[in-house]
Amino acid sequence: MKSIVLSSLSLLPCVLAQTVYLAGDSTMADTGGAATDGWGGYIADSLSIAISNEAIGGRSARSYTREGRFQAIADVLQEGDYVVIEFGHNDGGSLSTDNGRTDCSGSGDETCETVYNGVAETVLTFPKYLENASQLFLDKGAHVLISSQTPNNVWETGVYSYEPNRFVGYAQLAAEVAGVEYVDHGAYVASIYEVLGLDTVNAFYPSDHTHTSPAGAQVVADAFLKAVVCSGVGLSDVLTTTDFDGECL
Repeated sequence: MKSIVLSSLSLLPCVLAQTVYLAGDSTMADTGGAATDGWGGYIADSLSIAISNEAIGGRSARSYTREGRFQAIADVLQEGDYVVIEFGHNDGGSLSTDNGRTDCSGSGDETCETVYNGVAETVLTFPKYLENASQLFLDKGAHVLISSQTPNNVWETGVYSYEPNRFVGYAQLAAEVAGVEYVDHGAYVASIYEVLGLDTVNAFYPSDHTHTSPAGAQVVADAFLKAVVCSGVGLSDVLTTTDFDGECL
């Protein structure tokens, strides 16, 4: 069951440690009870501390950075808080027709120059955006966890198939370079989906192959928590249960 979670940074000055801040896109974001929902709010019942879900639909690591959303979290978090970062769904594309979300190609310090909305912008690579955000939070004494993106419907073609895209590897690389923790959320979701089978998983995707129903969001949330338990990362210290479906990978 989904619990009520903090949803606006404007409410946070009165919040004491500890808090888990979630930074991501629509696959993580709360939608307010629509036909589809992100997984972020569905971890609340399994945690002993508060959640602030700051995921926003349509965002990439680049646009989340440009809009100052990582900085806004850093401005209010307290030492000992947790930040979970998960992007990738909106980070692809080409800068030749810049949509404001596409990152520069590469996995390191490469940069690209573009003009978006009439403003010149130096675009970084996907890993570099995550590394910079991680450092921002580490400097405030937070525990940082980078998570790989959720998969699209692995049963979409009628046959199970999961091939992680480059942003999964980039997320792991960013965690290694930044010296923060990592969980392969996508692999855990895909593994559980394989067991659940075609009919069950297809029912989780009422609109497209990316955004889950509330029932699907709960499964995706539990897969994240399973990854946390199996990986032994710091967030496991604030879990109220470790009983989640699936196998450790």
